[in-house]
Amino acid sequence: MKSIALLFLVVICGVAGWGQKLKPKKRSNGEEINFRTKTKDVCTMSMSGDEEMKLRIECKSQGKSYWCEYTGKPSVCRPFRNNPKLYWNQIAVELRKLPHACESTQVLKATMCQKAPADAVMKQIAAGMEPEDLANQDKSVQKTSASVRGAGKSSVKKIGKPAILPLIKPTQHGQGSENETEAMKLAREHCWESLHGFCSYIIGIFRG
Repeated sequence: MKSIALLFLVVICGVAGWGQKLKPKKRSNGEEINFRTKTKDVCTMSMSGDEEMKLRIECKSQGKSYWCEYTGKPSVCRPFRNNPKLYWNQIAVELRKLPHACESTQVLKATMCQKAPADAVMKQIAAGMEPEDLANQDKSVQKTSASVRGAGKSSVKKIGKPAILPLIKPTQHGQGSENETEAMKLAREHCWESLHGFCSYIIGIFRG
């Protein structure tokens, strides 16, 4: 009985060990790694793909955000196949040393794959800023132009139009009054009383 039980135990252990050997390594697809750059940019890197993998990095810094994407075949590196999570952690360590996660380097290398073929290197294929940041920049430009236009309008209002003052000729006015008085005297002397107004008007015309 003891020999049968021992043989059964050996068989079970062998099957379990064989199952572990056949069990594939966990892929790092869908995982995210958070890190900060040398200048304190808050970044997140995510991985996707199988043989050819894509790495996307998104960062935020002082109200601005930027992103970049890398692609490569790290699977040609044997250490990567054994432990992909360690590979990406080493990439994150290298990114922490940089002031800018997307502008500082065009290729990313892990220490564990330094001697791997060139295809294992992650090469940058795209980079840019988030659309909302560009929209915010447009809004700031619009506000600046509006303030400039407002300042221009206020300055125009302050200047205004020059006041037009009436031209007064006191000498001519005085002469007109004297002519009217003298014309009325002559009208009283030479015209009927009912025609004084008409006569003084005619005399005034002739006297100029």
